[in-house]
Amino acid sequence: MKKRYRIENLDCANCAAKVERGLAALEGVRSVSVQFVQMRLVLEADDADFDRVFAAVTKRAKELEPEIEFYAEEPVRKAAKQGLEAEQKTALIRIIASVVLLGVACLLPVRGLWRLPVFAVPYLIAGYPVLANAARNLLHGQFFDESLLMTLATFGAFAIGKYPEAAFVMIFFQTGELFEDIAVGRSRRSISALMDIRPDRAVVLRNGTEQEAAPEEVTVGETVIVRPGERIPLDGVILSGKTTVQTAALTGESVPRTAAEGDTVMSGIINQSGLITVRVTSSYAEGTVSKILELVENAAEKKSKAERFITRFSRVYTPAVVICAVLLAVIPPLCFGQPWADWLRRACVFLMVSCPCALVVSVPLSFFGGIGGASRCGILVKGANDLERLAEVDTVVFDKTGTLTHGEFEVEAIHPQECTADELLDIAAAAEQRSTHPVGESIIRAHSGHLDPSRLTAVEEIAGMGLHAVIDGKDYDIGNTRLMERCGVQWDDCPHTGTVIHIAEGNTYLGHIAINDRIKADAKKTVENLKALGITRTVMLTGDVQKTADAVGTAVGVDEVRAQLLPADKVTAVEELAAAGCRTAFAGDGINDAPVLMRADVGIAMGAVGSDAAMEAADIVLMDDRIGKICTAIATARKTMRIVRQNIWFAIGVKLLILILGAFGVVSLWLAVFGDVGVLMLAVLNALRAMRPAMAEQPQSHAHHHDDDDDNDCDCGHEHHHDDNDDDCDCGREHHHDDDDDDCDCGHEHHRHE
Repeated sequence: MKKRYRIENLDCANCAAKVERGLAALEGVRSVSVQFVQMRLVLEADDADFDRVFAAVTKRAKELEPEIEFYAEEPVRKAAKQGLEAEQKTALIRIIASVVLLGVACLLPVRGLWRLPVFAVPYLIAGYPVLANAARNLLHGQFFDESLLMTLATFGAFAIGKYPEAAFVMIFFQTGELFEDIAVGRSRRSISALMDIRPDRAVVLRNGTEQEAAPEEVTVGETVIVRPGERIPLDGVILSGKTTVQTAALTGESVPRTAAEGDTVMSGIINQSGLITVRVTSSYAEGTVSKILELVENAAEKKSKAERFITRFSRVYTPAVVICAVLLAVIPPLCFGQPWADWLRRACVFLMVSCPCALVVSVPLSFFGGIGGASRCGILVKGANDLERLAEVDTVVFDKTGTLTHGEFEVEAIHPQECTADELLDIAAAAEQRSTHPVGESIIRAHSGHLDPSRLTAVEEIAGMGLHAVIDGKDYDIGNTRLMERCGVQWDDCPHTGTVIHIAEGNTYLGHIAINDRIKADAKKTVENLKALGITRTVMLTGDVQKTADAVGTAVGVDEVRAQLLPADKVTAVEELAAAGCRTAFAGDGINDAPVLMRADVGIAMGAVGSDAAMEAADIVLMDDRIGKICTAIATARKTMRIVRQNIWFAIGVKLLILILGAFGVVSLWLAVFGDVGVLMLAVLNALRAMRPAMAEQPQSHAHHHDDDDDNDCDCGHEHHHDDNDDDCDCGREHHHDDDDDDCDCGHEHHRHE
């Protein structure tokens, strides 16, 4: 069993790491994660033993941090959040008062020991929480705690007569703590706002009356009513009504889209304009909102290599620096007769930079921000380790259907020989009327007439080739060239690329039907942007024939095309790339690509919300099928890793420099406190930059592909209503069609599907 708890009253990232180490050593704890940025405890233990283990965890945590509290319920979290804001205000008032009193103390004409109480007043006002924590930690034997180390350093400053420095160091330290608290809290609220998609209620139609219920209480098959301005509470299909829906919170797409009767809608999106009734197709627990929230909640549990390095580094760094401080304070005066005051001051410098909080806070915060920034664009990253691997990718592998193409097949051409085009299409449609394959469905859509099921008396599927059907008492073979060769039928080649369905009656070849899948408008631009990002190799994998695959590959500009592959062959292809030293990301539609999604270094599921297999197998989930978001995901991952590396090198570099200069007596206490608090503040500010996603250049396509419905919506998201004969549309552009290719003077291409 795994449970999550909200943590309150945990003030220090280094303290969080200390608590995690202490809890991990307890008997019965399978795994434990104390996440300071998210203020969350994730505990895993045996079901039967969980209550006992949690009691032991609570006891041990309070021994390490007496003020710590664990909560599991939302109302408690809200109350705690309000209390935290009050504490921030109190801390700010205390700091301001301390600064004023320190200024007064510096102006007072006092000398000698009278200076001690004068500077002790601002010191105590600013630092009494630190002193109280230090005393508690000392009683519990925690000698490497941040509060205790800062207390020792400032006491040392008082001991050698550095009264202003001691007071200033404590005030600056508390200022840094307040700043850290505010910055981390801001990042938490920003992420929470991004993912504030949980519906509060549902209006259910029961026994002819409207009843308000929690989304969790609504069952599959029930009907919910969604009014304008309300969030759709559960996944479902619209039964009545027409509206526009805002999907920005889920997909990152700011342009509303039209939804009408028969359309599928996801929980979490906002109904903007019309009243609709929706038949629920999945429970709340299995719905889109729950899956998204679960992914985001779990993201912090998968730590990156950088985070694991910081954890190991912090275990060694603080004890090592404290030991060096003790040796520095004692050995030169005892062994070489050096002055105690000078070497005690140098030891205080070491103590002041002994806390690794700048690293322990900024590195997880950077990943937290990167994951949150990606989610703002409709890109869900399962963990910090996935973001780290994505930044290292140099080869992107695409599935063809549904990724580079729309996955919506259409009949492109009919080439009859021994019959008419209508007769050839009628035979193919009659044979495919029981099929659920996209190719068969495209033939039935093109037929559009009535199909009598009684005409099809027998049908046999021939794996990898096609169908053998008995229609109106006659035998027909409908399939690819291998089926024609098997039947001994001489077939004709088709000039069109795409899927070609050959049809024969006995030994007589009747002709063929060419079916094609439209390439996505932004596919070519996406490949170009990937290369601009430094991706060295792009590969397309498909089960289609080589001719069709080559045509698509050439059109979108990929470097390599591998065709006629089974799912197992795609896994082999990715393994071959990995063996050649490539760091691969595989992008697929998430339906049939689970094995290769799992085998690639990074699996990217396109438009996979609602697909359990995709959500489980992929590392990155794109909420819609906009392929250009792959560029945004990679750019965001690389930006995040740049920030992480900057913070690591900056924090370690500055601290080591201060330690070296401090050992030689060059660094003052003022600069030493910058090495702790100042570095922390700068690192946190830098980490907050990760919350803004790195927007790679987005394809600006002017091709308006109209869907197969009657609303003239096009893929760009703009709705074009042609309400008269002058071809003016609501976007404000006048479209003059001066030839037969439906191109218009504005540069927009309008394809009308009759």
